[in-house]
Amino acid sequence: MTSSPHRQSGALTPEDFDALDDELDFLRETHEEIPQWEFCEGFLAALVCMRREVPPEEYWPVLLGEDFRPMEHMEFVWRWRRRWQEIALALDQPVEVLEDERTYHPEALDTRGAILSLPPEERMEGDLADLPADAQVWALGFMYVVESWPEDWAAPRDAEAAEIVEGALEDIVALTEGDSRAPALSMYSEDGPPSVSNERLDRLAAAIWATYSLRQVWRSLGPRTDPVRKAPEPGRNDPCPCGSGKKYKKCHGAG
Repeated sequence: MTSSPHRQSGALTPEDFDALDDELDFLRETHEEIPQWEFCEGFLAALVCMRREVPPEEYWPVLLGEDFRPMEHMEFVWRWRRRWQEIALALDQPVEVLEDERTYHPEALDTRGAILSLPPEERMEGDLADLPADAQVWALGFMYVVESWPEDWAAPRDAEAAEIVEGALEDIVALTEGDSRAPALSMYSEDGPPSVSNERLDRLAAAIWATYSLRQVWRSLGPRTDPVRKAPEPGRNDPCPCGSGKKYKKCHGAG
């Protein structure tokens, strides 16, 4: 007998990610625009890095559409929350090198590497250059959050913090572009045909460090506090806002 997934703990396993993919495939049967998990992973990482915590009822419609009902997909939501906790924990670790086992690494697929690893007769037709580059879809998911909540990603008043945020977002935007350089290695398998350039690896590394910078900057600044806006003072002959029925000049505007 297998144990219920709700009794399991720790990092998500390959089986967990397969289950997430299966649920997205199921949702895609009725809504073609449902993204792949890699996009969701980038979306999730951006939510973790945001200055404020966006509530689920606010982000589910943006990611999975207005028809998504979390209570009908509890296994997906449960794994989503576990992955959220994993990413947040990783980004709060004082890592200094990407080789540190505590480092956050996006759950992304080297699609080109996966295709090249297949026997020639099983490969899809078309140009491999048309396929997403390694972690490109992850970066697109991340930036989708930035574009969906622009006010929450507005540059902070502190000049140094603003520079860090701008530089970090530039590094992630760079990863949304393709990989046209000469392939040097495969991220799909250690001995697979080369599918990713060294320049791409550098961009991926920069994007990972960018998530750390964003998480740390926003947490250090705290939630955004907008100045309280005062309602405009009514004219002297306008009704008093207190509801007395008198003119403002005869009521709270007197004296």
